[in-house]
Amino acid sequence: MEMFQEAVKLKPSFPDAYLNLGNVYKGLGRPQEAIACYQRAIQSRPNYSIAYGNLASTYYERGQLDLAILHYKQAISFDPRFLEAYNNLGNALKDVGRVDEAIQCYSQCLSLQPSHPQALTNLGNIYMEWNMSAAAASYYKATLAVTTGLSAPFNNLAVIYKQQGNYADAISCYNEVLRIDPSAADGLVNRGNTYKEIGRVTEAIQDYIRAITVRPTMAEAHANLASAYKDSGHVEAAVKSYRQALLLRPEFPEATCNLLHTLQCVCSWEERDMMFNEVEGIIRRQINSSVLPSVQPFHAIAYPLDPMLALEISRKYAAHCSMVATRFALPPFNHPSPIPIKCDHGSERLRIGYVSSDFGNHPLSHLMGSVFGMHNRTNIEVFCYALSANDGTEWRQRIQSEAEHFIDVSSMSSDMIAKLINEDKIQILINLNGYTKGARNEIFAMRPAPIQVSYMGFPGTTGATYIDYLVTDEFVSPVKYAHIYSEKLVHLPHCYFVNDYKQKNLDVLDPNCQHKRSDYGLPEDKFIFACFNQLYKMDPEIFNTWCNILKRVPNSALWLLRFPAAGEMRLRAYAAAQGVQPDQIIFTDVAMKQEHIRRSALADLFLDTPLCNAHTTGTDILWAGLPMVTLPLEKMATRVAGSLCLATGIGDEMIVSSMKEYEERAVSLALSQPKLQALTNKLKSIRLTCPLFDTTRWVKNLDRAYFKMWSIYCAGQEPHHFKVAENDSEFPYDRSS
Repeated sequence: MEMFQEAVKLKPSFPDAYLNLGNVYKGLGRPQEAIACYQRAIQSRPNYSIAYGNLASTYYERGQLDLAILHYKQAISFDPRFLEAYNNLGNALKDVGRVDEAIQCYSQCLSLQPSHPQALTNLGNIYMEWNMSAAAASYYKATLAVTTGLSAPFNNLAVIYKQQGNYADAISCYNEVLRIDPSAADGLVNRGNTYKEIGRVTEAIQDYIRAITVRPTMAEAHANLASAYKDSGHVEAAVKSYRQALLLRPEFPEATCNLLHTLQCVCSWEERDMMFNEVEGIIRRQINSSVLPSVQPFHAIAYPLDPMLALEISRKYAAHCSMVATRFALPPFNHPSPIPIKCDHGSERLRIGYVSSDFGNHPLSHLMGSVFGMHNRTNIEVFCYALSANDGTEWRQRIQSEAEHFIDVSSMSSDMIAKLINEDKIQILINLNGYTKGARNEIFAMRPAPIQVSYMGFPGTTGATYIDYLVTDEFVSPVKYAHIYSEKLVHLPHCYFVNDYKQKNLDVLDPNCQHKRSDYGLPEDKFIFACFNQLYKMDPEIFNTWCNILKRVPNSALWLLRFPAAGEMRLRAYAAAQGVQPDQIIFTDVAMKQEHIRRSALADLFLDTPLCNAHTTGTDILWAGLPMVTLPLEKMATRVAGSLCLATGIGDEMIVSSMKEYEERAVSLALSQPKLQALTNKLKSIRLTCPLFDTTRWVKNLDRAYFKMWSIYCAGQEPHHFKVAENDSEFPYDRSS
């Protein structure tokens, strides 16, 4: 600085000295002096383009964008080949919202030097913001082709790959980010997030811990570490990490909402009411400001939230999926013509597509395994699109061999899957995931099929304009509650919730293979109430009711699952505080499916959770011949167990209408051994004949529902609620006869 000051003293009209002195002041963080020097340089040399450019950059850094734009333009007017001025003018124009002019500037820069890395990256960023992923990716790739050492293009490319479901390439890009800068905490967190999404939780945890080591105050890293701990069953560690994240950033909606869910999972209820109030406030603020809610739809179904708020949460997630879909920039699909199915000759059949990430060892496949091969092939052609890779289990092999067409699309991007579905001329496309793990709802947002349906995977509304129907039943989703659903309701007879037990679990009923209470350390002489639901479905109200029941029924116990194990200690302490004896609470480990069903019969009565019912578990215990008590509320997930009970034919004896009646029914059944024995005997005797376990009958009704959807479409009508009747006049089932 001293040397340049001396130079301008000796020669007051020395423009280069003023320019250099201005650069020194700018570097020292003294912008006022820098501006004065650049202005003196311009006075001495009015066409001094570099001085105009540096003056503009100083204004830009101070947020004086109009002055920056003015001076960049002057720099270019004196030097039409001034690359950096074009690029920087583009940045300033973009910042003031003049994006089209910004694109012209970047393009001008590239016309002078096609390999200008910043201009290429900046163009990529604009297309990224416009959700034009393909164009953005091409510019980022072009940047990487002409330069090394820039991590931003790799990071942005990774984001695009991840959005498209291309996780391997996303991880490769994050690896490059971390090669360039091994201590990039953001890069570590982003790679960790990608690992977590594809189930590589151990590697995710390692990345989050490294990020925290690099930047201990990074709240996001602590929150994501907590989420990974929760996924891998380390619930106490998860709670600790969420609390650390909130200590670092008290206003952190995701961490608050996820901490609540984690505490729910282990029945930690001390702050429950306060936290639910806080979370509900967060959700309402987020919905009002068009932010994606921090409570996911799948969690919302098990929370005591207003059903209309749950619908709004789903709507926001559906809109987000639509936005993801636009990134693929696909033109609208052409759909099969609305022509009624003519079954006079075999080729013209209704083409049904099922999309799921759960074709494998998952409750969905345990319940639906036979369905895909049971559809009437004379009239229906079934396509299964598997979003997950082959897990090598019998469940996957079975569906693969029984479904007419089974296509593994797990390695394809969402737009390619949508194109394939459309090319297969699918007429009715069924979403078996909803908002569960592994879903790719953006495929449905692209509308590859004319009729799109939500079924089985998600017991709630999708909130999606691109899902026309929800397959349910009159009890689970009565028309009086239609306002809490975005879809039109299709009411199947009996129960919408299908199962495969007659085909797959018949041996469970073999009287020679029954388990004994002593096998599980269960007391022979006690009356055993049971609930095998995950612990997150429990709340203080139902648990208090259970404690009352235990205190009113002499020599009784409550049998629960360690689901997860971290909840056992808390529930035992809670029960003790209610005056329940320690030996009245029994915990058992989770078991494999067949053992779980068999041992369920060792209990005397199942106590359901009203907030979110036993769904698969409800089917398990009814098949085992174990009666239940259930209290339906308003939302779908609170009414499934009641529907299961009704489909046995003796549901009225198991369904109650208030918490008081719930307690009275459980106590009276426990205290009246003949009454309970008669109910149990009835249930056991009708398992093989009642509609609940009649999969063949159920699939026929589903076929009828599909034909009705198609005939509504062919008649040019909008989707509307309808009820399936078990006759073939209204729903032509076999039209070839």
